[in-house]
Amino acid sequence: MMRQITRPMRCFLVSATALVWSAAPALSAPVTSGAGPGGAEKPVIMPAPSSIQTDGATSPLPKTIVIRWDGKALPVLVTAVERFRTRLEKLTGQPIRFVSSSADASAFTITLHCAGKDGAFPALDMPEQYALTVSASGATLDAAGPAGILHGLASLLQLAGRDATGAVITHASLNDAPRFRWRGLMIDVSRHFMSIPTLQRQIDAMEMVKLNVLHLHLSDGQGFRVESRLFPRLHTVASHGAYYTQKQIRALVTYAAERGIRVVPEFDTPGHTFALLEAYPRYAAQAPLNMEDRAEKNRAALDPTNPATYRFVTALYGEMASLFPDAYFHIGGDEVVAKQWTTSPHIQAYMQAHNVKTPAEMQAEFTTRVAQALTRRHKKVIGWDEITAADIPRDTVVEIWRGAARTAAATAAGHPVVVSDGYYLDRLQPAAIPYAQDPLGNVANMAEAEAAAQATGPGGTIADKVTTQTTPLTDAQKALVLGAEAALWTEIVTEEMLDSRLWPRMAALAERFWSPASACDGQTLYPRLAVTQDKLEELGLESSARASQRLARLAPGETAPASVLLSVTSPVRNYAHNHEFLEIRHKQRATEQDLNTLADIASPDSFAADTFNRQAAAYAAGQKGLKATLQAQLAYWVANDAAFQAAAARNPALQNALPASESLKNLAQAGLMMLGYDHSAGWKHRVRAAVRKARAEIAASATTKVVTNTPQPPGDLLQDILPGIEALSARIMHGEGVAH
Repeated sequence: MMRQITRPMRCFLVSATALVWSAAPALSAPVTSGAGPGGAEKPVIMPAPSSIQTDGATSPLPKTIVIRWDGKALPVLVTAVERFRTRLEKLTGQPIRFVSSSADASAFTITLHCAGKDGAFPALDMPEQYALTVSASGATLDAAGPAGILHGLASLLQLAGRDATGAVITHASLNDAPRFRWRGLMIDVSRHFMSIPTLQRQIDAMEMVKLNVLHLHLSDGQGFRVESRLFPRLHTVASHGAYYTQKQIRALVTYAAERGIRVVPEFDTPGHTFALLEAYPRYAAQAPLNMEDRAEKNRAALDPTNPATYRFVTALYGEMASLFPDAYFHIGGDEVVAKQWTTSPHIQAYMQAHNVKTPAEMQAEFTTRVAQALTRRHKKVIGWDEITAADIPRDTVVEIWRGAARTAAATAAGHPVVVSDGYYLDRLQPAAIPYAQDPLGNVANMAEAEAAAQATGPGGTIADKVTTQTTPLTDAQKALVLGAEAALWTEIVTEEMLDSRLWPRMAALAERFWSPASACDGQTLYPRLAVTQDKLEELGLESSARASQRLARLAPGETAPASVLLSVTSPVRNYAHNHEFLEIRHKQRATEQDLNTLADIASPDSFAADTFNRQAAAYAAGQKGLKATLQAQLAYWVANDAAFQAAAARNPALQNALPASESLKNLAQAGLMMLGYDHSAGWKHRVRAAVRKARAEIAASATTKVVTNTPQPPGDLLQDILPGIEALSARIMHGEGVAH
């Protein structure tokens, strides 16, 4: 159901996507996820449950609630129930007291039953299904294990809210279970360090949307992030002062485990090891290290011919493995630059002496030896899909990032797979794009996927051959897909940006990873995502607060015009905003990027633009009563350009976005022309010009290949109201790709 615009209000920030227009009409009416049995609207529960029945009724939620355990309560679940209580207080706006009994036989009671008490928790194969029923008398939650209780509480929390009378709970009956066992989020803490409180905040949000794996990328060229007692220079030198102590790591693992989330560490070798080699240069393939070129941080590799390298890596991995109790240990293995080895005389001599024909074979030898050492420590190895060139055990998990053909090849060879292809959040694509890709999909996107993250420059990366499979996966291959992970590489993501670069898109992908494919409804995604994001922010995410602070830094006292612009624009996509990435691709000297621009604050998703686009499409389809609403919005955006120009004149940090502000004005004027408010001479030409310009700017970052050699719009900002303007102008744009 579409949110309706009902009343004007003054400048404000909304948590659902950071910045929303000031003095503009507000979005109000409650959002649901469609009609249930008998026409009742289903409440928004994200991820969408496997099945839900509701009559739409609600009951008042009392301030005192009886908690009854059917069976013994595990300590981890007692803690979870208290966490649920504090969250319930925040979402309902009233104090909540839990008691174990009540003299009132009609007291609202939550009954919890956890059937399974044996087995590792959290673990890959832990039972996660649950059944939840909510009525006027209370709620009953049955689960097959602790994880199911956590998931059921997360869904129960989303059934709570407020109406005009106060706190209420929606009646519903859910039977729910995950589609995939592995539902992860990878955060790169090497490129930009993320503090423990920041990671805990993400873990809390992950629990709410039923994610169960936090994959931490803990070493790369920019820094090694864990205290090492065996090799102390790793944290005293290679961390550049930002690292986690072993005590902090253990506490973080416990914090996540209490929320049903496994922590999988990644220490990348043999490539992406510049930081390791800063501390211990004797293991480098190329010595001395090139300390002048920033691009070398992505290129430096270990020397796989040095026996001491293996002693170093296996000892380090052993120490790090002891900190992370999860069964899986990620060894990286991606993007090894061939030139690191092919231009080394002693490595070439080794390869000739040992009949190692290619760098890929050299890496395979390295991977095999490292994997065997971890297996002896009872760890299961996971690595990026380059590791399949090696003779690795069948239970080695392959993380796919270079296209669905790699999924087909790895599963055909009998390897379990985690799919990250299509789910790279650092590409800054709006949520709808990765959400539309199913982990079991077999699209022919290998070339684009391989191009997407390679920024290694001269020498290229070690390539392996794979046959592109165009037929669907067999049932046996599908069974080997453990699940999927979203990945956020942080070259252009600082700690204060992390929340807004992960959420709300991560909530959309959590649904893609949890819910049945048939329940992943792209048509209702954004209204539901807006509700979910607001709740996540109420419970602790800081997307809006940090965005507001950063905008105030750029234009203190004059944030309103920029807030309006950012409410309906998004950053360019597919690494177009990663200027260092593009410099490396063009073999230019890499320079450190300033991350204090409007494009760094802009969200990839605009709920305000989505609402406008929906309303414009509805108007074009015949709902003429929306004309006044559309006119008010468009006129507001037109007027904002003058205010933005004035603010930019006093705040130079806004000036590179002046063309984006003008483009928004021109598009809004085009919309007004289509509504009949201006038909002066040449109006149709002005409409076409505005639409064509916005289209061209979006097309300039449509794929990574296009980005490489295509100029981007000034300010790196895209116009998100374009679909709505296209809907209004479809007739005069006939023949230019607009449906009408």
